[in-house]
Amino acid sequence: MPRSQNKDNFLDKAFTKMAEGIVKVMPIASKEKEAYLYYRKGLAAQNDGDYSEALEYYEESLKLEDNQVDRGETLKNMAIIYMSNGDEERALNTYKKALGQNPKQPSCLKNMGLIYEKRGRIAQRNGNQDEGDIWFDQAAEVWSKAVRLYPGGYLDIENWLKTTGRGNVDVYL
Repeated sequence: MPRSQNKDNFLDKAFTKMAEGIVKVMPIASKEKEAYLYYRKGLAAQNDGDYSEALEYYEESLKLEDNQVDRGETLKNMAIIYMSNGDEERALNTYKKALGQNPKQPSCLKNMGLIYEKRGRIAQRNGNQDEGDIWFDQAAEVWSKAVRLYPGGYLDIENWLKTTGRGNVDVYL
């Protein structure tokens, strides 16, 4: 393992231990503390590339977590894992669930658009322009929402919306 990666891993572990200690003394209900600890373990496993373990921790966190924003964040992380594993349908469904919990997550919309845009390119490459246009329109729809929620944060997407003529002028204001 490269020395810098070992140092980063040490810092991650040290931060995780400190966060767990802080959470234990915070004046919040034990159920919320336990949900957060599962979430943190899931995040650590995800960062280590152990996706199956991360998903197990995230599932446990969701069983305990009542806060919609926190549930949305957990679901978003699960969708990222599904997306990276190539399970695009499950990723899309999980992103939609995450947005149902917290609609102000532009990264969910951005990632959904990436899937739609990829499908559009594949359809186009296979000679099916009409199907490609349907996928590109879906990408434009979610990307326009993402850009509104995070103006200036997705310049490549804003450029795509402009150059393809699929964006509205008000998206960029």
